[in-house]
Amino acid sequence: MPRIIGKNLMLREFQKEDLPHIREWVNDPDIANNLSDIFMYPHTLNETETFLNGILEGKFSDEKHFIIAEKVSGDYIGQMGLLKIDWKNRTAEVGIVIGKKDLLGKGIGTEAMRLLQQFAFERMNLNRLELTVHDFNARAIKCYEKSGFTLEGRLRQKYYFNGKYTDIIIMSILKEER
Repeated sequence: MPRIIGKNLMLREFQKEDLPHIREWVNDPDIANNLSDIFMYPHTLNETETFLNGILEGKFSDEKHFIIAEKVSGDYIGQMGLLKIDWKNRTAEVGIVIGKKDLLGKGIGTEAMRLLQQFAFERMNLNRLELTVHDFNARAIKCYEKSGFTLEGRLRQKYYFNGKYTDIIIMSILKEER
């Protein structure tokens, strides 16, 4: 698959050299607390290597994974993917993480989301992308709204975090809405 090039970013393939960059954020509570329960517990080096090797070996056949990288240097910024691709119904879930704290809030997520939408809708002929986000993750919600995602619903008190129940927000974008 060719790289997907944007104004400031590219979506590129995973490489073995990405491991140290993934390890920087995977156990960082400032980043991981905004993600799914997969990151509820510390991840060992072996777990991270197994995940990376799975992508490199093509073991996730119903998923497409990308590194979000600086356009010129190819340096790791984060990662994203199309998950649970449903070819019959032309849908996929989106997952994204910006792994460099100093780059949060700089429009990287919005540009990456638009590049992923372009690929999903124009190259893969998907019709719908969806995602879930914690209601307390205002930065991500703003990014998704700027990227064209629409609020679809709320799973009330679905997620337990820091001693209280919080909501999960469901958002989506359709091909025709781009």
